[in-house]
Amino acid sequence: MAWSSGGDLKIAFVGTGAQGASIGADFIQAGLHVTFIEQWPEHIDAMNARGITVNLPTRSIHANVCAKHLCQVAEIRERFDLIFVIVKAYDTSWTCQLIEPVLATDGLVVGIQNGMTQHAIATVVGAERTVGAVFDMASNMFVPGVTNRQNDHDTSWFALGALDPANRHRVEMIAELLRASGRVEVSDDISSAKWMKLIVNAAQLVTSAILDLPFSEAVKVPGMEAVMRSAGYEAMRAAQADGATIVPILGMAPTTANDPERYVDAIFDEVLRTFMMPDTLTTVLQDWRKGRRSEVLDINGHVVAMLEKAGQSAPVNQRVVELARSIERGRLVPQPSNSALFGA
Repeated sequence: MAWSSGGDLKIAFVGTGAQGASIGADFIQAGLHVTFIEQWPEHIDAMNARGITVNLPTRSIHANVCAKHLCQVAEIRERFDLIFVIVKAYDTSWTCQLIEPVLATDGLVVGIQNGMTQHAIATVVGAERTVGAVFDMASNMFVPGVTNRQNDHDTSWFALGALDPANRHRVEMIAELLRASGRVEVSDDISSAKWMKLIVNAAQLVTSAILDLPFSEAVKVPGMEAVMRSAGYEAMRAAQADGATIVPILGMAPTTANDPERYVDAIFDEVLRTFMMPDTLTTVLQDWRKGRRSEVLDINGHVVAMLEKAGQSAPVNQRVVELARSIERGRLVPQPSNSALFGA
């Protein structure tokens, strides 16, 4: 069977924007059998005509691609052993419904996404075919067929974990494949790992975008670092209310302190060290500049909902949601002066 040899696996990447195209290109260069499935017509045409170009900080790579439009999924006859879903969190359910017919009976779906999307994936394809993932890499794409990846393989990080413990050995195989794109760990508690990453995202993704600034600049605006850390503290309370435990992410050493806020500070500081490039735009700011809505409801909104369920409030995250929704409805313009709307 294909799972006995990674090189024989049939692999699809669904969602080949800035992150998906970059990881997929690494797989192609590693000699793997890969199909790209994408929804941006001009991007598909460019990749089929000229391949995918990935610009990294000190080099560029190029890979020839077999790219298919969403409407062509119904024409696919092969079944994929491994499907990486790298779409926006809010697109997870319908994307999984689209690709489930072309997933092998013993195939696995890996959600390399923000938010707690492993549950949405499992609802469609089953927990026995679901692998959760956490990632830490920065990329942007504004031109079809070209992605700009701002951290190379040595500073890109992933964690994978099976929802069904019986699949751990196969997750180890997926991890080995994914090491073509960065550092990879296998987690026995992927839900907690995803919560730890959501804490980071709640603190910095939307808050900095509301100011229309890269994270490295937004965090320097007077009062905003405190706002961001407070959003992270609330997210940690939400994680614990959901039963998550404090686990190390981003390649950090295991924590020895039973202090949730101290751990939030530690992972926030790690992100500060890693992503302080002045041209690194968060995925939310990229979405808004492209006229798209953000994942705020799957990140900060999830924190609000979880704490509300636990009988607690999340005033900072609630404010982030309110401001983001105002921006997406055209009632507020992203700009640095919005810091005052947080009370910063």
